Amino acid sequence: MKFGLMSANLMGNVEGLAAGELARTAEEVGFHSIWAVEHAVVPVEYASTYPYDEGGRLFKGTSQLDHSDPLIWLAFAAAATTNIRLATGILILPQRNPLIAAKEIASLDRLSDGRLDLGIGVGWLREEFDALGVPFEARGARTDEYLRALRVLWSETEAEFHGEFVDFEPVYCQPKPTQQPIPILVGGHSDRAARRAGELGDVFFPAERPVETLTSLHSQAKEYAEKAGRDPSCIELWTSSTGDRDHLDQLVEAGVTQVMVPARPPEQLGDRYSQLIVDYDSEDAS
Repeated sequence: MKFGLMSANLMGNVEGLAAGELARTAEEVGFHSIWAVEHAVVPVEYASTYPYDEGGRLFKGTSQLDHSDPLIWLAFAAAATTNIRLATGILILPQRNPLIAAKEIASLDRLSDGRLDLGIGVGWLREEFDALGVPFEARGARTDEYLRALRVLWSETEAEFHGEFVDFEPVYCQPKPTQQPIPILVGGHSDRAARRAGELGDVFFPAERPVETLTSLHSQAKEYAEKAGRDPSCIELWTSSTGDRDHLDQLVEAGVTQVMVPARPPEQLGDRYSQLIVDYDSEDAS
């Protein structure tokens, strides 16, 4: 099992020296990937329920942290590193113009020599959508169509797409990404997210959930993949964890191939995670 460093752009690493140090240290410690999260804005007041906390609110203080754009932050991390994978966890895809997103994402993949893992989700914060002037309703259908349009823009020289939410005549969209295709990681924990992962994704990564729930969601995603004529065995399962060894053992048994653990300051990464990474990579190798 491999390890990713979660929410790395939420630690106040807005200055270049701090961001570069964290990315380089994560690579040296042995992390497989480093992850950046997204919120364009966080409304001061909101009624929406945050789905990843029992209280239904973003973690205390998170909304006021310096919060870099994930693609720009990961581009800086790419320049400071050589091998570590660069992951968005998640990019709120329905908030972005798909043609501009295609250009930005492909540019990052090219600049990083094909190290991008594109994690996407539909978003949960209605008030953020309102502030951006983007419809909150039908965001799931919008996301699915955007994914299809992105793949066309990344693969076809003269790209053309006609759908309900995206409609354009032939265009040149350059550069093309180094990876063909860029891996699509689908976040979420609903049946609809499982379907999206099975039909359009390469990885399904629900946030930390009981192991039985993760196993069930993964099975759903593979069933949807098979119905769509895709190889279900190719849909990987990733999730998050605090790094507790008992929990990690259960995740290995459940078939999780990568786990994201909480970010820490660079000087603490080695003490907290280096032996853990060595132990679980060794178990994979055996």
